[in-house]
Amino acid sequence: MTRVLIVDDEGLVRAGLRMILSAAEDLDVVGEAEDGADAVDAVRAHRPDVVLMDIRMPRLDGLAATREVLALADPPRVVVLTTFDLDDYVFRALEAGASGFLLKDTPPRELVRAVQVVAAGEAMLSPAVTRRLIGHFAGGGASSRQRSALARLDVLTAREREVLVGVARGLSNADIGRELFMSEATVKAHVSRLLTKLDAGNRVQVAILAHDAGLL
Repeated sequence: MTRVLIVDDEGLVRAGLRMILSAAEDLDVVGEAEDGADAVDAVRAHRPDVVLMDIRMPRLDGLAATREVLALADPPRVVVLTTFDLDDYVFRALEAGASGFLLKDTPPRELVRAVQVVAAGEAMLSPAVTRRLIGHFAGGGASSRQRSALARLDVLTAREREVLVGVARGLSNADIGRELFMSEATVKAHVSRLLTKLDAGNRVQVAILAHDAGLL
């Protein structure tokens, strides 16, 4: 079972999310918090695998709460929730290490699937979302970012670079394996090495780095 914690200041939203997620046989909503200020205590109390984190909350926003949660020992994965797909807080939360983001009008089946994907160790990276994210970070200082990104990529093998491009395109491990004629387990091992070598918190950060380096 994947243990899920919901953090949102709106009771109706929490109730709706709980109803949707609880309908999945492999998901268990273990707790709720109504503000980012309560998120860390709730994580310590309930030990979730995945946290659904609202961004805009009155006392402590989801960005600050995400940083605090991810600073814990053996932290859960965090998926940020927002009403606005261009909310700057979302980009900053992803940069801070969140594993993806969801719009609050995401269809129930996709919401469940997203939590399952993140719990399995992957980020929610649809190609459309990836393009918008990397476009956001391509706003200025491109040449200096490219030099920095290329320097960081020097530690990668040729095969790791191929996997990196697949990740940056928003492909799943299975899709990358089919394209590169590798098993899914081998791709997963390459992705793990990528994250370690590049000191990246998740696949979203890898995608941004690949874009900055001009690999897409």
